[in-house]
Formats: sequence, C-alpha cells, structure tokens
Amino acid sequence: MNILITGGAGFIGSYLAEHLLSEGHQVRVIDDLSTGRKENIAHLEDKDNFLFIEGSILNYKLMLKYVSECDHIYHLAAAVGVKYIVEHPLESLITNVRGTEIALELAYVFRKKIFLASSSEVYGKNGKQAFKETDDRVLGPVSISRWGYAFSKGLDEFLAMGYFRSDRLPVVIGRLFNICGPRQSPHYGMVIPRFVEQALKNEPITVYGDGSQVRSFTFVLDAVEAMKRLMNEPKSEGEIVNIGSSESIVILELAKKIKEYTNSSSEIKFIPYIDVYGPDFEDMLCRRADIAKMQSLINFSPKVKLDDMLKSVINEYRNGSR
Repeated sequence: MNILITGGAGFIGSYLAEHLLSEGHQVRVIDDLSTGRKENIAHLEDKDNFLFIEGSILNYKLMLKYVSECDHIYHLAAAVGVKYIVEHPLESLITNVRGTEIALELAYVFRKKIFLASSSEVYGKNGKQAFKETDDRVLGPVSISRWGYAFSKGLDEFLAMGYFRSDRLPVVIGRLFNICGPRQSPHYGMVIPRFVEQALKNEPITVYGDGSQVRSFTFVLDAVEAMKRLMNEPKSEGEIVNIGSSESIVILELAKKIKEYTNSSSEIKFIPYIDVYGPDFEDMLCRRADIAKMQSLINFSPKVKLDDMLKSVINEYRNGSR
C-alpha cells in the first residue's frame, strides 16, 4: 500500500512512518519542518520504500500530486504545542484549517481514505473527569488566543464529518491525548521532555500554574498502533475516537516523579501562566480520556504505563541521543 503522511517528520509522524515501513508499505512524508525535524526520519531516508518531501500542506499542487498517488492518508500536519500556538496564532489557524481543507478536498477528489489527527483540546473547559467523544465542548472566548487551536481542530472535525455525511468519504478522526515518548521535543510546551531535561541538568523544574492540572499521557507507539488499527477497521469510518490512556496524574506529582527517577537535585518552581504565555491565557484543569469507544472498535488499550514511558524518555536523554 502507498501511504501519505502529512507532518511525517514530526514526533508522532516519524514513529508512524517507521511502523508502516516495517510492515512493507510505501511511505511518503510531506513536512515543512516548521516543528518537525529531519533528525526524526534520518534513519528512514536510505530505505527504498520511503520518500521525504520538504514542503507545505498549503501547497495545493504538491498535495495534489502525492494524494493522487497514495492509497491512504494520515493527516497529522498541524500547529503543535501550547507555546507555539500562543506565539503564532494566525499561522496556527491557517495551517490547521486551510491545510485540513486541502487534504480533505483532495481525498474527496481521488476517493482516498483519510485519518484526521484531532486533539483532546477540543473538549476545552468541560469539567468532566474523563471525556467521552459525545461530551459537550466548553471553549473560552475568542479574545484568548489559546482557544483558537481548539476551535480550529473542532472545525477540522466538522469538515471531515461533512465529507463523510454528504459524500461517504471514508474518514477516521482520532482525538489524541498527550502523546509522549523518546524523540519528543521539549519546545512548544511539551511537559514531559521539558521536565526531564530540566531535572537532568539539575535546573529548576518549572511547573506552570499551581500544578493541580490533571493529564493522561499516552505512549507514542500505543498511539501509532491505535491509529493504524482504526484505519484498518471499516466500522471506524465516520467515527470520532479518543486515542489516549485512562491512567492520569496531577502535574505536580509528575514533576516529583521525574525528579525522583532522575535523582535530580532540582527544585520544583511554580511559574504563573502570565509569565509564560502572557495575560490572555486559560488552561483546563483536567484532560483524561474515556477510551471505551476505542476498546470497542478495535479491541485495543494502551500497553505502556506512565512510569515506563518516563523511564524511556529519561534513558534517551542520558544516552545522549537527544
């Protein structure tokens, strides 16, 4: 099978490319390297069935060529990370909305099955302890740029479902919950690699806000397996599915755990949100996945627990492979 991955030089995309190549597929990756890294896919570039195309998903002619030639599309390209989104609000919206619009339009023209990577951010400030796919979305005001990302990913989902409902385009939507593991950049606001890097340098571990936020983290290889299974399951077409873990942790406890595992002398330092993101910022207290639908559709639950995930990231840093 010939598979196109947009954003395939990114953290998740590079693991997906690696996995699909191991199964004998032809893999084409489009990435403009705005947040992706060539280093993530360097070990793949000598493979005969792999091709990297440096370019933007906003380049219609480029996308037309490679969508027309593929069998399946994994659309992962997007603005990523809270820090990047807050600092680049307009670019983030254009990438997320126009980029997805192009990918879906061409998938429709050539009748290609497409996986749309969405985000747990779409749930916004809903106060539930574990989010189901049918839960209400509670988003903050337009004046706070952070919510632009949630709005844009929600619009992406509406576009995808519109193509499915109107034209039966085979689309699968995965809402990703805090995907983590080796190879993830500490930039753009990614909390686990940032905490690990700070702890190993014995620098202050900087917790934003009061540290009471609750998050569930999913190991990248588990996420990739779920994405692939969903794409191979006909019943998942036209469905929105949480891809995450039911295991959760308070961010302050995460900082303490990483400090312990690294034998770090770092202090844990609380930083007000305003000092990191400016005055126009809100966060969500709890973001934890209800994964019953994923389990029902593909009989899959994440295999890697948080402790093992943290140790794998720590080992990567210690081995100097960052």
